[in-house]
This record gives sequence, structure tokens and C-alpha cells, in this order.
Amino acid sequence: MELRTRAAHLKHRIVQGVKDVSRDESLESAVEALRMQVGRAEARIVKALPADRIADAEFTVFSQFGEDGIIQFLLAHVPIEHEVFVEFGVQSYAESNTRFLLGNDNWHGLIIDGDDAHVAFTIERGLDWRHQLDIVQQFIDRDNIDGIIGDAGIIGDIGLLSIDIDGNDYWVLERISVVSPRILITEYNSTWGPEAAVTVPYDPEFRRELAHDSNLFWGASLTALTRAAEAKGYALVGGNRAGNNAFFVRRDVLGALPERSVAEVYRPSRFRESQHQGRRSYVSDHRERLRVIGNLIVWDLDRDGLVRVSDRFAL
Repeated sequence: MELRTRAAHLKHRIVQGVKDVSRDESLESAVEALRMQVGRAEARIVKALPADRIADAEFTVFSQFGEDGIIQFLLAHVPIEHEVFVEFGVQSYAESNTRFLLGNDNWHGLIIDGDDAHVAFTIERGLDWRHQLDIVQQFIDRDNIDGIIGDAGIIGDIGLLSIDIDGNDYWVLERISVVSPRILITEYNSTWGPEAAVTVPYDPEFRRELAHDSNLFWGASLTALTRAAEAKGYALVGGNRAGNNAFFVRRDVLGALPERSVAEVYRPSRFRESQHQGRRSYVSDHRERLRVIGNLIVWDLDRDGLVRVSDRFAL
């Protein structure tokens, strides 16, 4: 039977099975269990895809925009010796790139965030004792990241690293040396477009919500992040359709996975996160987003210096 047909039958059986959930089990727990079961069915499908079909691998269990599926796809094509992940910028960890990996594949993990919501959430869900999950509350910068990871006892070759801090992502990625992940995930700001190699200037105290009223000034372009990754021996292999996450694989374990160009992977994001005076302003056009932050300064890798947004993008 074709895989997706089998998955549909499995989903139907799971939905029927929810009726048998014991009375003392919360609805929230039942829904989470259902999501896990559907995710496992989807994982079997994407793991059967050939190496050139990463674009068809997306599905979401706990990730934001299809990253769970892409990770499961990559696990089928990248040999992993040490099932260890590090993810930082996890917010509460309710929605993250590694939570399904933790529950489905039972990896050892480290999660880090500057706020404390992830500490309460993981304890409430029992993730702190059901899995080997290390939880750190600390604001990350390029000078402390190696120490934070190393102090957790995680060094050298690991399975996966996911970076999403909405700010100094490029600068932190460039500095990490304590681990060498086989799979690397980085969030990019699609507002910067597919060609410019730019990032926000390094500021150890950078916070997106304070950087500009618009909420649009953050992170690095896909081109800038790809250069940082390539310098560390990684190949760009794909991205999600939502236009915010890129996936890299270490070249020594690339295998049959085809390397992709930035032009192939880049997608303009369609989610509208812009704000004005604390309220959503729904700016969707990328040129208009750039105009909103046109007076701000970015670091241009090609010029090796600072440049005004309006000058760099000829606004």
C-alpha cells in the first residue's frame, strides 16, 4: 500500500483511539500523544524519500514551519554517531526544532534561552526527567557560547545544532568551535534578500524587540549565514518554504545529498511580524520592510564594514 495511504489509515485509527483515553489523562496530554503518533507516521514517509527530495519532507509536530520533517529526512541520509543536539533561542520550548527529535528519537539534548519560560515548560511536561535534556537559562553572545555548551559536557562531533536568537546569529555561528554538528540549522531574515551578505552589527546586548520599533531589524541574510557555514566545512542542502530556516550538512558526511545554492534555497517569508508602536502593522512587501528600517546600519561582509540599509539596498 502506498505510504501516504497507510499513514491516512494510521491517523484514522489514532483518532478513534483517543476515545479510549483514560479519564484521568488530560486532554492536552492526549492531543500531544496524538501529535506524536501522527509525526511518527509522517517520519516514516519522509525517511523513504530519495536524497534529492528534501523539498517534499516538511511536516510539523512541534516545530514552527515544517522543520520536524526536514530533520527526520536528514536523519535518513546523514550518518549520526553521537545522538546529541544543541538548540538555543527556544523560548518556552513548546514550539521548537528539536522537541520532536527529543521525543521521537530520544536524543540527548541541551536547550538554552535567555528567559526562563523553557525551564518551567520542560518541568511541567516532565521532559526534564523523561529524557536526558539539559536546560540552561542564560543570554547568549559570541564570547560565552562555547563555554555554555562545554560546561554542559557537550563537545566535539554531535548530531545537530539549531540557532535561532533573532539577532547575533551570524556572529555566534562564526565563533562556535566547541562542537562540530553534522546537521546545522540557522534562522535567516529573508527581508535582507537572497544576494546581500549582511547582518545586524554585533552587540552583545542585542534584543530584537528593542532594536527598532518595527520588529524587522534582526539577524542575518541567508548569504551571510551560508558563508559562515561554508567556512566551517558545511554545505547548504535546503530550506523551509516559510522562508526562515536553512539546513546545512557537514561536507564529510554529505553523502548523496545534493548541495544547493542560496538562490535555490531562499524563500521570501510571508509571515507579517512588523509592528508600529507595539501593534501589528502587517507590512508584507520586502522592499517596504527595508524602507521601514532604511536609516539603520548593517554590517556588510563584502565591504567588511558598516553601511546604511537604504544605501546597501538602493532604496
